[in-house]
Amino acid sequence: MTDTDMTSGAPDAPAEQKSRKGLLFGVVLAATLGGGGFFATYSGLIGGADPNIPPEEPAAVIADLPAVAFVELDPLVISLGGSGNSRHLRFRGSLEVVPGHETDVSHLVPRVIDVLNGYLRAVDVKVLEDPTALIELRAQMLRRIQLVTGEGRVRDLLILEFVLN
Repeated sequence: MTDTDMTSGAPDAPAEQKSRKGLLFGVVLAATLGGGGFFATYSGLIGGADPNIPPEEPAAVIADLPAVAFVELDPLVISLGGSGNSRHLRFRGSLEVVPGHETDVSHLVPRVIDVLNGYLRAVDVKVLEDPTALIELRAQMLRRIQLVTGEGRVRDLLILEFVLN
């Protein structure tokens, strides 16, 4: 044999067959072990909880509600528009008050009603018809109420009814 016959590139048939058997055996063994490990873990045989011990339920953390008090406002019916257009706005609200200031704020309810009546009467009807304008109207009314009642007494204005007829 010459050097060219040995390096001709013809592989030995038994060596190639042996390497394929080893590769196939390795793949089958890996798949079997992986499947067995998955089953053992999934069924709780390995690393699972003891079925006789009930699982612990996490304690529900419930935050305390902040202390609040409410002062109900008298319902308002405000006539809107000028000539011939007889439209009305029905408004009902409640004030969220810092606890301890309920009596102070309830004594000032007539002034609050006066401020709200004057403000809502001055607002254009087109603004009142816009559903997205209620957020700005509420902020404007709250600021006016806080000016009348004094800082630190009224936290929020809750609008319970806002109907435009």
